[in-house]
Amino acid sequence: MEKKIVAANIGMKFGMCHVEGAMSFGAEIAAICDSNEENLRFAGERYNIPEEKRITDYREIKKNPEINAVTVAVPDQLHKEISCELLHAGKNVLCEKPLALTREDLREIIKAEDESGCKFMVGQICRFTPSFIKAKEIIDSGILGELYFVESEYAHDYMKLCDTWRADPLRHGVIGGGCHAVDLLRWLAGDPVEVFAYGTHRLLPQVSYDDATVAIMKFSDDLMGKVFVSTGCKRDYTMRTCIYGTKGTLICDNTSPSMTLFTVDSEGVVKEKPEIIEVEVNNHNAAKEFEVFADAILNDKKILTDAREGAKTVEVCLSIVESAKSGKPVRPDYNF
Repeated sequence: MEKKIVAANIGMKFGMCHVEGAMSFGAEIAAICDSNEENLRFAGERYNIPEEKRITDYREIKKNPEINAVTVAVPDQLHKEISCELLHAGKNVLCEKPLALTREDLREIIKAEDESGCKFMVGQICRFTPSFIKAKEIIDSGILGELYFVESEYAHDYMKLCDTWRADPLRHGVIGGGCHAVDLLRWLAGDPVEVFAYGTHRLLPQVSYDDATVAIMKFSDDLMGKVFVSTGCKRDYTMRTCIYGTKGTLICDNTSPSMTLFTVDSEGVVKEKPEIIEVEVNNHNAAKEFEVFADAILNDKKILTDAREGAKTVEVCLSIVESAKSGKPVRPDYNF
């Protein structure tokens, strides 16, 4: 009997992109779920999903033996509870980033993944963004030479987005949004061994945590980095990223149709005209993300952004928050 993907999608405020991702793959949509009936109705009508497949309690998904792929796009505080329940029920899970908000919750999800034997994927969407995929290819090709400095930013104005769950002190802007930039640099440059951070709070009175943070990272003796996170900035959303190597520099982001590549001539002098590389703009490539998730399920492949990988990104974020509070450098602990 041919294996197929039968999907359920939890969270219809942000998770509609995951419904679209599953549908683009050709998966059967067995259920969509949201505790808010208006969100559920809107999504159901938009995607022509019949009422009998619209549910308000995610626990019903555990009872359906045909469902083998579940996407979880709920407030971050609920990631651990729902993901662990689904894993223990034998469901493969794609959970939105960040994996969780505390080290204890990170460990519980990893334990559930290990015990269940199911596939688990964290939605680190930057790894599926066309410009960043191209950046990774350029780095790996050696065109830039040896990297010595990498930087990325998460600039996003939360003024109209700070509902209750985003204002939770546990969901610091570095963890909830800045994890994008942190994970991107981890993917491109490796795991930082030490971070040092400063933070300010001048733009979002409705939250108690810093709304702007800058973190310096040490990857090795020869490679350093920087992450800037501003969740109250007065500008358009961007993740501008600069990658500096001994033979060239690459400047890109997730919302522009091109990236700029500076390289050197045979004498090591930067060429007068940089190369402009055109790329597709797709800063939330849920279709490709779900394709990788489904392929891992159908063909028993390893998922690169599994629970441990997601936990490492959150660990760096937690270390940044800790450093900004203490005024001291922090060494992330990747032993999960």
